[in-house]
Amino acid sequence: MSTTLPEYAELYCRSNFSFLQGASHAHELVQRAIALDYRALAITDECTLAGVVRAYAAWKEQFDKGRTQDFKLIIGSCFRFTGLEDEPAHPLAALTLVALARNREGYGNLSELITLARTRAAKGSYLLHPEDLSGPPPALSHLRALPDCQLILVPDYPADEETLDAQLRWFAPLAPGRSWVGITRLYRPLDDLHRAALEAATRRHGLPLAAVGDVQMHQRSRKYLQDVVTAIRLGQPVQECGHALAPNAEQHLRSRVRLGMVHTPATLAQTLAIAADCRFSLAELRYEYPDELVPLGMSAADYLRQQTLAGAAKRYPQGLPGGVREQIEAELALIAQKEYEAYFLTVYDLVQFARSRGILCQGRGSAANSAVCYCLGVTEVDPTSTRLLFARFISEKREEPPDIDVDFEHQRREEVIQHIYRKYGRRRAALAAAVHSYRPRGALREVGKALGVDAAIVDAVAKSQHWFDSREELLARFAEAGLDPELPQIGLWASITGKLLRFPRHLSQHTGGFVIARGQLSRLVPIQNAAMPERCVIEWDKDDLESLKLLKVDVLALGMLTALRRTLELVSLRRGLPEVMQMHAIPREDPATFEMICKADTIGVFQIESRAQMSMLPRMQPRTQYDLVVQVAIVRPGPIQGGMVHPYLRRRELVREGGSFDYPDNTSKSGKIKKVLERTLGIPIFQEQVMDVAIEAAGYSPSEADDLRRSMAAWKRKGGMGPHYERLVLGMTDNGYSREFAESIFKQIEGFGEYGFPESHAASFALLTYFSSWLKCHEPEAFLCGLLNSQPMGFYSPSQLIQDARRHGVQVLPANVVRSRWESTLELPSSAGARPAVRLGLSLLRSMPAEAAQRIEQARAQRPFADVDDLARRAGLDRPACRHWRQAMPCANWPATGARRSGMRWARCPTAICCAAPPGAMTPYNWTLPAKVTRSSTTTAP
Repeated sequence: MSTTLPEYAELYCRSNFSFLQGASHAHELVQRAIALDYRALAITDECTLAGVVRAYAAWKEQFDKGRTQDFKLIIGSCFRFTGLEDEPAHPLAALTLVALARNREGYGNLSELITLARTRAAKGSYLLHPEDLSGPPPALSHLRALPDCQLILVPDYPADEETLDAQLRWFAPLAPGRSWVGITRLYRPLDDLHRAALEAATRRHGLPLAAVGDVQMHQRSRKYLQDVVTAIRLGQPVQECGHALAPNAEQHLRSRVRLGMVHTPATLAQTLAIAADCRFSLAELRYEYPDELVPLGMSAADYLRQQTLAGAAKRYPQGLPGGVREQIEAELALIAQKEYEAYFLTVYDLVQFARSRGILCQGRGSAANSAVCYCLGVTEVDPTSTRLLFARFISEKREEPPDIDVDFEHQRREEVIQHIYRKYGRRRAALAAAVHSYRPRGALREVGKALGVDAAIVDAVAKSQHWFDSREELLARFAEAGLDPELPQIGLWASITGKLLRFPRHLSQHTGGFVIARGQLSRLVPIQNAAMPERCVIEWDKDDLESLKLLKVDVLALGMLTALRRTLELVSLRRGLPEVMQMHAIPREDPATFEMICKADTIGVFQIESRAQMSMLPRMQPRTQYDLVVQVAIVRPGPIQGGMVHPYLRRRELVREGGSFDYPDNTSKSGKIKKVLERTLGIPIFQEQVMDVAIEAAGYSPSEADDLRRSMAAWKRKGGMGPHYERLVLGMTDNGYSREFAESIFKQIEGFGEYGFPESHAASFALLTYFSSWLKCHEPEAFLCGLLNSQPMGFYSPSQLIQDARRHGVQVLPANVVRSRWESTLELPSSAGARPAVRLGLSLLRSMPAEAAQRIEQARAQRPFADVDDLARRAGLDRPACRHWRQAMPCANWPATGARRSGMRWARCPTAICCAAPPGAMTPYNWTLPAKVTRSSTTTAP
């Protein structure tokens, strides 16, 4: 490090996770600070730690390259006392407080303070009072003065002497020995007066003065973008923002030469003193899963082994097949080595809870590679019957946590979520965040509005855009829309839009990724309120958690599981089974089921009901379970964009006709490609195959192949495929493969950026595809009921499902107020051996609220209805509803006792109030009305 330049640590810097304030990514700030030879950089986004993990990842990348030995990343945050909004003249309303974590304890205190401020307010805002630091309530007394944190008070510019004195009277005694006043020097007109006021006040109150930059961008060239995000935040064009815009571009990471010119040596030296005492690193975070799941006297490893072997005995009642025990032992050993036992037991506990409540669930994703997960009942894919690899799930060499995704019934997942909150409390459990970033259309709209472009032009241009990878491509799209790309305004619009892409816009909740801690979660990561009631969310998304090797469990919702559970209950009742039929009891490899699938008779079937899937089934002709795995995976945007579909179908037809083909190979005839792609006829369909091709043909290491997997899964959102092009194509050509083949492989890899399935995921979904197909084939009446009672779901409306069932000979009876329940049910036939009929439920009737249906059922259970007036009176139906029903055709079958033959109709179902059979002849099954009705669709039965 040069001795002629002043050393400096930037302690007040906001990234773009200070939403619509910062104009640079966290990694850009870190890289720039290292390039400028700073001693340290503090990421201090406003009341959040959402951006610190990305900064840490950038720092670690540079550290691994040997470039950061003398550079320190400091974790912090800044705050405004938002509790003083009603008192704008209050002196503490005119300051910013920067807090920097000195050690792990200080980080925990800072995280807890952010949690306190965020959970007091609605999503996206926070509420912090001066008393939270100077005199918190007893329950939060450990946060008084924020122990183990360095505090920097940054007064607003320009400083008023009276206001400043009041601020320092509050601040000086708050945290003696770790309190500073921050001074900014941004070449503004009153800089000298501001500095003089701060120097005089700090001398009076005995506080040191430290230089801070109030940084919001890594380079001054981002000033245009900073102005635009300010305009977006204020909701008005840039030209109307006035003094809300920064007067110059000084809020960037400045060179040390420039800093030496504007700050005194004493204030620069104080930045080094502050940084030297901040020793905390995110690498110190240690995540521990709950330990109360393990019985007393047992270790987590012993208990996991016990439950795994007990589950194996149930899965394999005839005895463990050869190799299964060895696979289980190998997995348990690796799980113990990685200390993941508590994680597996946590997932196992959730699955056990769901099963105890009769909630269907099934694990998917890479967990389907695991024999332990299969024996624990978490997944349903028998790993001994597939070619899946446990290393795709957990690897000794790959330092990343496992990811177990579990689907639950979509109508009952909330029960599992609330079980988590009840069991662990909101102090220990929260959902992961999802970072919503700017995509092309949104960025074009926001930037266009901020630049004052006519709204009609903004709308037309935004609607014409899908994706672009460079400013030149965007300008070409502008030209296609009739705009002159040579105009300076158009060039500026394109340039700023390109920079705003992938900027975080706001945080929302993950679809179901839970983080559950052994201790207080808010001391590990800040927690905030979600938009949904009864939800709380941490500030890190799944990528952040993965970077820090923190574990989450995904509690996801799947409508088909609801439909399957309801169908199996109906089948069990119809067949008189003593217990509800389980999915694993469904016969496998049933020829009639596959024959139905090959005919594309799959309306309502999971995953293969879309028109694209149905058009391919006759060509694909799936006859085995693995054929369904391929079928589920191949009709996806990834394989389609990668050009994999038609080559695979041609190969399949060729093989079916007795033909053969040659696998692509290199000059040495190694046969490596055949080994990887043989099961999919030489065409890479799954992500795992792409990784294997990179390893076998391009010389990738397993860790490099895993980086490739991450890149191809996220390149549409984040970019990053560029470095892999040369690495993959040159690697394959160097190993003797043709460039044409290498280019085709890379194109297919890019296709996976549009969404492609890993094989383990497709295998899990293919099971549900087969189960739903079997039920449609052999129990069509129960299957229709299950689908209708699980709405909304799938591609098809209830009307389309009913029409399809009728085409297959299913008798569908209309909704009937003296026969129907809220949900659709089965009615036994009058003759032995005949199929049951489906009685549509009242939930399918337009303008039928659940509460009214409940009152109808309760009144009907007491005695039959005499006439429509009796129905309306006893069921408490209001006059508008009765008036609506009287607008229709006559009902000749209504009981004659006291009836008035007035014309009427129930919604759009003309026989809804008819009685074709005596009221006592309802279904013999003891159907019970759910305590909580979740069906809310207004779809009308035909």
